[in-house]
Amino acid sequence: MAQHNLTGNTGEALAAAFLSDKGYIIMHRNWRHARREVDIIAEKDSILHFVEVKTRRTRKFGHPEENVDKKKIQNLIYAAEEYLYQQPQWKRIQFDVLAITLLKDEPVEYFLIEDVYL
Repeated sequence: MAQHNLTGNTGEALAAAFLSDKGYIIMHRNWRHARREVDIIAEKDSILHFVEVKTRRTRKFGHPEENVDKKKIQNLIYAAEEYLYQQPQWKRIQFDVLAITLLKDEPVEYFLIEDVYL
């Protein structure tokens, strides 16, 4: 497996644990429809959260959240539309970005950006 895939898998596992510790109920990880994917779908306080997780092992290319562009958010929205078509009971939804930085010999950094939009 390529290093970036290992980083992504590690980040998603850390993200699920982080969100669980914050009171989120993890419903799905890596939920897919067609060519689109949602890293984490979770529920908290009757709100359905679609979470994009971005993980980096270096700051060489900037902070992880800087790599979540308009196209990525649009794909998240398209995937969420399909999920909501299949699960129409959800009335309140939110799109979030969880940026994780894994620097050698330093504590893991989490940065949760809630309720993002285009």
